[in-house]
Amino acid sequence: MQIKSIDALALKKRLDDGSAVLIDIREPHEYAHEHIEGARLAPLSRFAAEDFGGLRDKTAVFYCRSGGRTGSNARLLTAKGFRDAYHLSGGIMAWKAAGLPTSSQRAAAGEGGRKRFGWLF
Repeated sequence: MQIKSIDALALKKRLDDGSAVLIDIREPHEYAHEHIEGARLAPLSRFAAEDFGGLRDKTAVFYCRSGGRTGSNARLLTAKGFRDAYHLSGGIMAWKAAGLPTSSQRAAAGEGGRKRFGWLF
């Protein structure tokens, strides 16, 4: 399967209608600093071990900081058997440039607090 590009506004529409699952392939510290709300963390460094189970019937949209890691690892990402797969063109940087909001684990945990997060779910 080939991985296609999707822009931030088209992705937002798919997320709003529930037709896509958003997967952040960055590392945990990057996700904690800032991520797209609703994204599931599946770090590229541990990606082979992830189990996507019942998510394969949805369209998968992968993202990283700027799109480089996602694009260069397309074969690995699409090998998980998703019905359809995209990468967010320009990554989280393009999402923010489009004026769309991001979240932070640090903000959710309170100033100076730490919040645990699980893999994928």
